[in-house]
Amino acid sequence: MRRHLAALLLALALLGTGPALAQEGYEALIQGLGGGFGAQAEAAEKLGALGDARALPVLQALNEGRLLRREGTLLVQSPAGVVDAATGAPADAAGAEPVRINNRVRGALRGALGRLQLVSPDPGQRRAAADAVFRSASAESIPALEAAVAREQVPDIKARLELALAASRLVAADPAVRRQGIEALGGSGSAEGRALLLQARAANPDLAAPIDAAVASIDHTLAFRQAAELLFQGLSLGSVLLLAALGLAITFGVMGVINMAHGEIVMLGAYTTYGVQLLCQHYAPWLLPWSIVISIPAAFLVAGTFGAILERGLIRHLYGRPLETLLMTFGVSMMVQQAVRLAFGAQNRDVLSPAWMQGTLLLPGGVTVTQNRLWIILFGLLVLGLTFAIIRLTRFGLEMRAVVQNRRIAATQGIRTWRVDMLTFAFGSGLAGMAGVALSQIDNVSPNLGTGYIIDSFLVVVFGGVGSLAGTLVGAMTLGVLNKLLEPWAGAVLAKVFVLVGLMLFIQRKPRGLFALKGRAAEA
Repeated sequence: MRRHLAALLLALALLGTGPALAQEGYEALIQGLGGGFGAQAEAAEKLGALGDARALPVLQALNEGRLLRREGTLLVQSPAGVVDAATGAPADAAGAEPVRINNRVRGALRGALGRLQLVSPDPGQRRAAADAVFRSASAESIPALEAAVAREQVPDIKARLELALAASRLVAADPAVRRQGIEALGGSGSAEGRALLLQARAANPDLAAPIDAAVASIDHTLAFRQAAELLFQGLSLGSVLLLAALGLAITFGVMGVINMAHGEIVMLGAYTTYGVQLLCQHYAPWLLPWSIVISIPAAFLVAGTFGAILERGLIRHLYGRPLETLLMTFGVSMMVQQAVRLAFGAQNRDVLSPAWMQGTLLLPGGVTVTQNRLWIILFGLLVLGLTFAIIRLTRFGLEMRAVVQNRRIAATQGIRTWRVDMLTFAFGSGLAGMAGVALSQIDNVSPNLGTGYIIDSFLVVVFGGVGSLAGTLVGAMTLGVLNKLLEPWAGAVLAKVFVLVGLMLFIQRKPRGLFALKGRAAEA
């Protein structure tokens, strides 16, 4: 019984003195920061390994020149006041002088701060700490990194911590630990990890084979990631071309009108987006995050009204005369550009993207995609689906298809063909206006906005098949992906040239495109 009682009293004594001993060790290390440069570097490294969050503001103050010394006591100066570095008690800075450091101490501080910030509740600080520890890889950081990886819940930060842990294991003394680091870096698929492995190859000739295998694995992952990102960029470009060409597929493909003002109608949709944003800023700021959504029907109405006026005022007199239609709409495009310059000025206008369209998404495999282009892809597919539904499932679509197939018989059935012509052109123009809403998120809103897309829109319609919505989709995506796949090897200009030459050769074999339809344009 006495032996058990003595053991219990000893345990209680140790528990009582444990915090005091830890505090004494912590204060001794803090005081070491005021010694010579060698003592400072050693104290900083030990404080970083200690993992005590109290040391973080002290080391930050030393790194930023805010650590003061007065008669052997270290003080931390901050906007909130001056406190004792060891105890945190308020203090007086009278007569205190800054503690000086050199490059060796700065290097030790970077590693120590990185290890201490790993336990910070702020995700941003933990991410920055992981990057700092990765850059100053040290075997001493391995225990702290293993603990940080085990408790981290944010996937992005956990991946950065695992990369830093692998880099620290790569410089460990134990060959088995170094092999673990090599395997982890090889599986990370990181370009930074690849650079580390290439640097470590010269210092580890006995591990050359696993290092080469890890580098090859990273190269494979990076090649896959680049191909996936190029594919996404091609699809995003294809979705932009799809939106720009959908309206043209109606006005040119169905009606046979060569509308050179189509690009300016797209531009009107972009300026409508800008106008809606201004109205929300001045009269309804709470609607500003949703101004882009409000702009979609507004741009459709503005562009559709302009298209109806253009068809009734000019184009209806020129059906069956494509050359005159081309020249007339070209003149209209110049007039619209000048009118917009007079109304809004020639300089670019900024259209803000809402928060839910900003930033990037990290997909499995490390593939990054921008959210605004992802939304444009979804928007383009949605508009295509709605267009198909309107043409196939509504009375207006039925009448439009009847007029296209046989105008005279449609008129004998009571269909007012002039009204169908007007609504069809207005519908195609409205689709162009909606394309302008999307383009305002990725391009400069200026009077010349539509000029860069008019030629590509005609290419999409001709390649896919005049009047075919399926052909427009396939043509837009094909041209977009081909452009992006060729750009890394040929450059942006030559890529367009190669695509144009290939399209010309294709049209020689299939003049009516991929999906040829019969109609007024085909008969012409």
